[in-house]
Amino acid sequence: MKKLLIYGLALFMLSACTSGADAPTANEANQSEKADMVLINGKVVTMADGKGIREAIAIKDGLVLASGTTADIQLLADENTQQIDLKGRTLIPGLNDSHLHLTRGGRFFNAELRWDGVKSLKQALQMLKEQAERTPEGQWVRVIGGWSPFQFEEKRFPTPEEINEATGDVPTYVLFLYSRGWLNQAALDALGIDENTEAPVGSRFEKGPDGKLNGVLLAEPNPGILYARIGSLPPLSKEEMLNSTQQFYRELNRLGLTSGIDAGGGGHKFPHDYVGTEELAAQGGMPLRLSYYLFPQNKGHEYEEFTDWMDHNEVFHDGALHLDHGFELEGGGEFLVWSAGDFENFLAPQPMLEDRPNWRPELKKVVTLLVTKKWPFRIHATYGESIDHLMDVFEEVNAETDNGFQHIRWAIDHAETATEKQLKRIKALNGGIAIQARMAYAGEYFAERYGTEKAQYAPPVRQMLDMGIPVGAGTDGTRVASYNPWPALHWLITGKTVGGLALAAKDNLLSREEALSLYTHGSAWFSQEEDVKGTLADGMYADMAVLSDDFFTVAEDQIPAITSVLTITNGKVVYGNEEFSSLTPALPEIIPGWSPVKFYGGYQH
Repeated sequence: MKKLLIYGLALFMLSACTSGADAPTANEANQSEKADMVLINGKVVTMADGKGIREAIAIKDGLVLASGTTADIQLLADENTQQIDLKGRTLIPGLNDSHLHLTRGGRFFNAELRWDGVKSLKQALQMLKEQAERTPEGQWVRVIGGWSPFQFEEKRFPTPEEINEATGDVPTYVLFLYSRGWLNQAALDALGIDENTEAPVGSRFEKGPDGKLNGVLLAEPNPGILYARIGSLPPLSKEEMLNSTQQFYRELNRLGLTSGIDAGGGGHKFPHDYVGTEELAAQGGMPLRLSYYLFPQNKGHEYEEFTDWMDHNEVFHDGALHLDHGFELEGGGEFLVWSAGDFENFLAPQPMLEDRPNWRPELKKVVTLLVTKKWPFRIHATYGESIDHLMDVFEEVNAETDNGFQHIRWAIDHAETATEKQLKRIKALNGGIAIQARMAYAGEYFAERYGTEKAQYAPPVRQMLDMGIPVGAGTDGTRVASYNPWPALHWLITGKTVGGLALAAKDNLLSREEALSLYTHGSAWFSQEEDVKGTLADGMYADMAVLSDDFFTVAEDQIPAITSVLTITNGKVVYGNEEFSSLTPALPEIIPGWSPVKFYGGYQH
């Protein structure tokens, strides 16, 4: 593999880690190799063989040097080695979200009030009220996704009246998934929206019994009305976006993430809107590894966008930054052409691609370009019917181009209602599937519309794995779901939504080890890094997290509350808490001063 060659991991690769008496120890390592860091007296879960558990691990030059007993690993330490006593805590490979909108999330993080994890609507509205009181003139209060009404004790949405009462004359926008949003009266006035304003096709402004707008925006199912409102919000400055990105990536480190694969996003233009992450990367301050896909914005002219990108950028490169895979262009997606997008609004009828003009020739033209140029790609597809249509195009391109899909990585994103027939077609073209915990946030609405039987296998994760399809796990944060990986892991293991509703069939649930594997080594496939990350075998990237609680033994209902107390990326500490707090690198003060992050942080425990 390309990255294995680049990093010369053959210099470090030893026997695969196994548990028991046959496990290799540091005595077998080259004793002239002294570690930069050793972590001892812990439960070190290497995931290298599915069951490898050690007491300690050694790191050198950003790679795993060896793992074994504490006594053996201490033989690799000298006076220059940093030694960290884990005191029995569990250490796992760093988490890797296979579909997370990182750069966009960082761009907006400091401006947004997060309801992620909030347990009651009463508390959420109080946060809204407090934030309105501190938000300066010219700025908005904004809650942009990451929550579900079923997480609240009240099990309901806020009413327009409650939002108006909490926020007064401060413009406010609240978004739930890409299905509906709420503008308070001050926001309607600021945007000049009234009863005569025309909504985008496939969406509408809701009116109350009096015939006047009540501020509710409905995507039915086209979310253009919701995107437009996000795009109208006042941006942060370049300095504030850099700070916002730093704070967001620290938040991800706090949750044990050391990698993420960025799926672009609507209203997020490359390279203009990537300035926060690009600047952080240029300064050498990336605390996690980020591979990004390019998402075209110019509807009807996506081919021209990709052509221009290809003229000025190379995949698997980070331009002139040379960051050892800290910030790397991976390919195209998750949208390739807007006309082929099947929006996942379970509060509205399923969209059908055959009802749209031109989607097929537009998609085929772009996919042919990507395959010809050997650019990896991924494509958003919620419904099995959409996958069938997409596969018709992919199979045509595969037959009509030299080498077809043989020399590229490609993947379907989401695949909630994929069938066995469709999975076989994906496998036949060597595709992968990135699944996300969207059902954890919208499962109740899915079951109401499509039935509980269909919800039991949405998506059919076990069948994907049994068929040998590469699968990676993720969240689809920050808008459709929360960016927190632990509720997502809980969903994979229990089949429960964040509201506690058990939906998944028992034979579609994963063990804790299987779920963690999808969130580590499984996700690495989607950035072509499975040879260098995702396990803690000798020679792999030293990306790891020490957990607040033992993921493998804690009660199931406590899994969503897990955080990291020590996160290490590339062999360096990027976050510490509790007994490891003193190891945390300093961050600049949060700006602007009114930022909700300054007062509430991110995910609410």
